[in-house]
Amino acid sequence: MRLSIRHTTRYLFDAPVVHALQRLRLTPKATQGQEILEWEMEYENAHEELTYEDQHHNTTTLVGVEPDVREVKITCSGMVDTHDHAGVIGRHAGHLPLWSFLSQTRLTRPGPGIEKLVGELRKYEGERLDMLHELSRNTLDRVEYKIGTTDWNTTAEQSYAARNGVCQDHAHIFIGAARALDVPARYVSGYLMMNDRIEQEATHAWAEAYVEDLGWVGFDISNGISPDERYVRVATGRDYRDASPVTGISFGNTQQVLEVDVEVEQQHVQQQ
Repeated sequence: MRLSIRHTTRYLFDAPVVHALQRLRLTPKATQGQEILEWEMEYENAHEELTYEDQHHNTTTLVGVEPDVREVKITCSGMVDTHDHAGVIGRHAGHLPLWSFLSQTRLTRPGPGIEKLVGELRKYEGERLDMLHELSRNTLDRVEYKIGTTDWNTTAEQSYAARNGVCQDHAHIFIGAARALDVPARYVSGYLMMNDRIEQEATHAWAEAYVEDLGWVGFDISNGISPDERYVRVATGRDYRDASPVTGISFGNTQQVLEVDVEVEQQHVQQQ
């Protein structure tokens, strides 16, 4: 499937900026199941400082904000060819060893609720793939997808206890429980083509777990499926903080409002 993507991020500052830096993870990965045909990034009132590959093989761009501006606009656009591999990414790659995805972070660490969920799943330990699918189903059954109830700093246990959250929270719960079951797991940020609309208000997030003989396998807990050709992987990490599309630092007495617009659309390819 050929997907056309346009992702616009706007920063609105309440006072002129003295100095600001933004770290962007907005360039899709060239991995199993997807080929990047074209990708470009445009900046208004900002400029690229440096691009590098981080420890998770994420293309990371540092952007400097021009002084004395009140608005910054970053536009990413491109074309990606995707293929359905039932969520299987394959062998482990990156600069971090596989065992590093077994340790918990502040956002994934289980509390009493998730620990109870983990206990219920230990009967599947001989069948790792079945156990992970059951974990995905149980997470969605017990934590309702509900916008506006959590934020980027909400932990997996907090969302599980509240019984609601969004895709980021579902991914953190799954990752925390999988690691407690001795399964390496990681966070994925990216794009999802929706069947009922082109315009979206945010990027998407899901999880991947490592399964012997298959490698990394994806689980979109919020939609109850493994990622297919409608998904585009952009960044991976131990939790949201490693894979967040945009993070930044600003100096001066300013506050900022972030606005995001995402468009993902299938492009029909003519057969030769």
